[in-house]
Amino acid sequence: MRIALLGFGLIGGSIARALRERSGATPADHISAWTPSGDGPAAAALDGVIDVAAASPDDAIAGADLVVLAGPASVCLAQLDDLAGAWRGALAPGVVITDVASTKTAMVLRATALGLRFVGGHPMAGREISGYAASSADLFVDRPWVIVPSADEAAVERVEALATATGARPMRMTAAVHDEAVAAISHLPLVVATALVETVAGDNSTDREDWAIATELASSGWRDMTRLARGDVAMGAGIVSTNAPAIASRIRDLIGVLEAWLAELERPGGPNEAELAERLRAARERLEAMA
Repeated sequence: MRIALLGFGLIGGSIARALRERSGATPADHISAWTPSGDGPAAAALDGVIDVAAASPDDAIAGADLVVLAGPASVCLAQLDDLAGAWRGALAPGVVITDVASTKTAMVLRATALGLRFVGGHPMAGREISGYAASSADLFVDRPWVIVPSADEAAVERVEALATATGARPMRMTAAVHDEAVAAISHLPLVVATALVETVAGDNSTDREDWAIATELASSGWRDMTRLARGDVAMGAGIVSTNAPAIASRIRDLIGVLEAWLAELERPGGPNEAELAERLRAARERLEAMA
């Protein structure tokens, strides 16, 4: 199978590494990649991870059996337009297009409207650092790879073969169910981590008076809670902008919970320590039940 990657950062690079470095796993006879800068594909070609660092999107997708859109969600949406328009002439007959973006409804609706042979995908794996240099052949091992099924079973199976070859576990799911779930366990945490930094440090123009002291005292708790805010900015902005309604709903839920915490902390006579302990215990038990 000939595979073309449009976008070649952490996820695209890790897909290519997995296909090349996981012994006996690869369904790929030929891997090409393209990015606007060309830096990641050029480095990967030197490493022997891909066959061709393409000079243009048309060159990358020419003859491919599977085209993987591996950039931010908003970029993937624009590339769907190009694949149905300016780049269509380079597509091979029967080619399947997939993506790895963190939101699925917008992708599926756009691809369907454009008449593309598309299967939405999302590997549930990542790191807070980005770029091809951060990629790993083991990034997807035993991680779910969500696949949005369509009536085209052969196309779905082609994308599932890619996921399996990287060591991931393909998991079929509707776009709506996926977007609601990841809004809770991935997108809300990104917004919360960013909001926490904004709350404690101040806005982009003015530091809070106690920020300098706080930075001196900060340790693992702060690092762990703000890890997602250290990630790829373009990727994060694309996620939030393309799954806004589901994320907004989760933020409203969070506000309600925080207001209950605030009411307890401002209780006349002081908070009830036993009730605080019970809330903390219940949260811990919910997390331990996931293990």
